Amino acid sequence: MKKSREKLGQILLIEGLVTEEQLEKAIEIQKKEGKRLGETLINLGIVTEKDIVIAMAKQLSIPYASYAKGLLKPAENQDLAKLVPEDYARRNMLLPVSRHMSSLTIAFMDPLDLITIDNLKRMTNCDINPIIATKSDLQRAIDEFYGKEDLLKDAVSNSYELEEFKVEKDVEGDLSLDDLIARAEEAPVIKLVDLILMQAIKDRVSDIHIEPCKNKITIRYRIDGVLYEIPPPAKNLLPAIVSRVKILSNLDIAERRLPQDGVFFVKVDNKGIDIRVSTIPAIFGEKVVMRILDKSSTPLNLGDLGFDPEELENFRKAIISPHGLILITGPTGSGKTTTLYAALNEIKSPRKNITTVEDPVEYKLDGINQVQIKPGIGFTFASALRAFLRQDPDIIMVGEVRDLETAQICIRASLTGHLVLSTLHTNDAPSAISRLIDIGLEPYLISSSLIMVGAQRLIRRLCPECKEAYETTPSLVKDFGIKQELLYKPKGCDYCSHTGYRGRIAIYEIILMNDKLRELVTRGAPLGEIKNKIKEMGTSSLLHSGIKKVEEGMSSIEEVLSITLVAGEE
Repeated sequence: MKKSREKLGQILLIEGLVTEEQLEKAIEIQKKEGKRLGETLINLGIVTEKDIVIAMAKQLSIPYASYAKGLLKPAENQDLAKLVPEDYARRNMLLPVSRHMSSLTIAFMDPLDLITIDNLKRMTNCDINPIIATKSDLQRAIDEFYGKEDLLKDAVSNSYELEEFKVEKDVEGDLSLDDLIARAEEAPVIKLVDLILMQAIKDRVSDIHIEPCKNKITIRYRIDGVLYEIPPPAKNLLPAIVSRVKILSNLDIAERRLPQDGVFFVKVDNKGIDIRVSTIPAIFGEKVVMRILDKSSTPLNLGDLGFDPEELENFRKAIISPHGLILITGPTGSGKTTTLYAALNEIKSPRKNITTVEDPVEYKLDGINQVQIKPGIGFTFASALRAFLRQDPDIIMVGEVRDLETAQICIRASLTGHLVLSTLHTNDAPSAISRLIDIGLEPYLISSSLIMVGAQRLIRRLCPECKEAYETTPSLVKDFGIKQELLYKPKGCDYCSHTGYRGRIAIYEIILMNDKLRELVTRGAPLGEIKNKIKEMGTSSLLHSGIKKVEEGMSSIEEVLSITLVAGEE
């Protein structure tokens, strides 16, 4: 008698990846939306794609193939590319791995797609032996096998041989507008810019820096917060590359003396991606920075951001308050806006009127009125806020408190029955209070309106495929109170591009205001006294939040210290 297949949800329960409550919630949503259970659990942020794929491998009794472990490298000298053409492999997200006699092993993202398996049988005249892999691993392996991995390298190499772009060094700045347009629309330049973008998106790049130097171009990708150089094209292509980017983002290609900002949209693998462009004049030409905003990779679920259970509970207490001021602090690029978006995503409701004022609007959220400021015509944060208060809002999000006028309107709104969320640039959460006083707010207004202040940073996650365990040293136990006997450190593999890290997660310092803190703020107590009181309350600092991530095996002690020491932790 054939053994019945174990259900996916039961496997996830046994593995401890979901709870009974989470599974019941997912099944309920799955029935309403008609999606698969695994897809629903991923969308809810309960499990990762890799968790589901490994569970499906156990459920179907087929192998799981990991790119990092070299299991998605097709066998050589078997004409696999002729058996399964590139366009078919990309369209169906599959990869031929090996052939033995009349049996063809193929890695699938969805091994339950029986129609595709039948088509492959007819197309190859082989029995199909399915294995399973994640979509991201398959995409990378397909690119490597069918040659896409080398396209950018080839285009860069060829750029040094393009005769039509070889111009005298001294005449680059004197190129006419017609010349710039013509060069920007040449096929080699279009291809090169497209490949720079495609490679960046594939490598999870957040920013592309194209920088003019005296005798060369420098191109750098920011991955997980760190800049890495890539091989650059020929220096004489710079005007054409900059002009191509300007054309895409609808900027004035004739204006090379002033900074410009623009945006354009691309679609890659059915994903919509916004590219924000900034140009500035430098001494050797224009520098271009492109920020890549991949909406599909941005977590808008509070549970996915990195909060510890206690931090998450305190944060949720604050955002369900009917009125008051909530501030998130940290430097540029620390994920503050993403945290606020996730908060709004959780509390939005047809019964609430939520309005945001931002510069710029980074992600569009359904059910929320988002407004872009335009300082050039006098539409600032302050003027937008004044208009909002006549729009019957329940919740207001302000991109950043930059000046006294904006701060005063935020305070007034929070004191008159509105919940206001915003960001501030300070090193830690307590310093937000002194910053508000420094810009001119009265301490009694701050203590009356502020209900929560938080600080956050982004730390790199250890690569799950290659992180190495080691024994905790006595000095780490003594200095940081680490309780785990085993910690992890980076090693490096193909999956993480040999950096030892892949992805980032936030660490937090969340302070809920109470009567004691309000009393200190009202009487203008020094910042040191306020910090001491917060320590007495047992609030976790950024360092302590990071140490918890180290103990959980998510990051390394070196990474946490490099971030928190910069933040001023001791």
